[in-house]
Amino acid sequence: MPDSGFPWPIETTRLDNGLRVVVSEDRTAPAVAVNLWYDVGSRHEPAGQTGFAHLFEHLMFEGSVNVAKTEHMKLIQGAGGSLNATTNPDRTNYFETVPAEHLELALWLEADRMGGLVPALTQETLDNQRDVVKNERRQRYENVPYGDAWLRLLPLLYPPGHPYHHATIGSMADLNAADLATFQAFHTTYYAPNNAVLTVVGDAPAAEVFALADKYFGGLAPRPDIPPAPDGRTVPATGRPAVETVTADVPAPRVYLAHRTHPFGATGYDVTTVLATVLGSGRGSRLYQRLADGERIAQPDLVGAYGVDLAHAPAPLIATATARPGVTAERLRDGLAEVVDELATVPVTAAELDRAKALLSTSWWRQMSTVDGRADTLGRYATQFGDPARAADRLPGWLAVTAEQIAEQAAELLGAADRAILTYLPEETS
Repeated sequence: MPDSGFPWPIETTRLDNGLRVVVSEDRTAPAVAVNLWYDVGSRHEPAGQTGFAHLFEHLMFEGSVNVAKTEHMKLIQGAGGSLNATTNPDRTNYFETVPAEHLELALWLEADRMGGLVPALTQETLDNQRDVVKNERRQRYENVPYGDAWLRLLPLLYPPGHPYHHATIGSMADLNAADLATFQAFHTTYYAPNNAVLTVVGDAPAAEVFALADKYFGGLAPRPDIPPAPDGRTVPATGRPAVETVTADVPAPRVYLAHRTHPFGATGYDVTTVLATVLGSGRGSRLYQRLADGERIAQPDLVGAYGVDLAHAPAPLIATATARPGVTAERLRDGLAEVVDELATVPVTAAELDRAKALLSTSWWRQMSTVDGRADTLGRYATQFGDPARAADRLPGWLAVTAEQIAEQAAELLGAADRAILTYLPEETS
């Protein structure tokens, strides 16, 4: 197994209409992954249009000019493939993995909904999918213990007007208020070939993919005036923690401590990634060793830390723990903060650093071991950094992080004065 880098070929082209096409040929198995990244996520949404990018994740499966409602899914699955889509603050992506002989089908389907969704979008379809999103909000955020934590953390970390202030699920009031023409205009604005990256990884030569991409996408008109997302790179420090306490139907107290760090892709965020792994990944982490195994104030399976890989603003580092029976939220919060604070004063050991890098290496190669994992990664780096080959920098970046860098970042960015603290209390303790 290689130690670092990206040991597969990468070939790229750009169609006349601006669509970037990335191909990584791999003859290991007769399958191909098709991944289409659109440079539109919740950070692009204008005021009054929150939740639009996520709603289109649903609408894009509801039919286009030449494809009937739900037929996209039926055709891919009928060909032995799998498919899905996701939305986050930075982008929306659509992807399918199919037997190699069905590559042309997958490209035709993606091109048809890129260029042909608006004429096929009806009020009935829009109303139906708005209801689906409302139900998703209830099931994933509102009716699940601690389910709205991310919705609450974002406003604590990013001020009003910041592009990361709101979550991708958006506002139900915004979704309800917009008419069909507003949604059609949103799609026309952002779902354009010059705002997308098409990545194909697997058993297909680059020349064939480029020709098929031109055949199906080449006739789609570019959008000349795509509005840029608001600039979120600077978040003024307030000098005081942002605190929220929620009393809810939850089984035990839970605490989240969150800090703004560096954007994903920056050297500083490589440090954040290793720091988070030392702090909160698995039984060997500091949080587990101290709070779950040592002081026994946190539930073992509900303690950890992670970075959220956002690329266009200081990305969050989040540490969380859920109390054991009889442990108060205050005791849990103090214990969690103590472990985070000690990253600046108690040096990370060689063993901790080696363990963290081993975990990250395993995670990286697990992602790279599948054609769909590689396609998503190459699409990300092409979209967010302009060069899919920059994916080769990620693992070496993690492996280069030092204990001194972790201590420096902890001292600079993880202080109590600029911390977001979200606490959940069970209703019976209020």
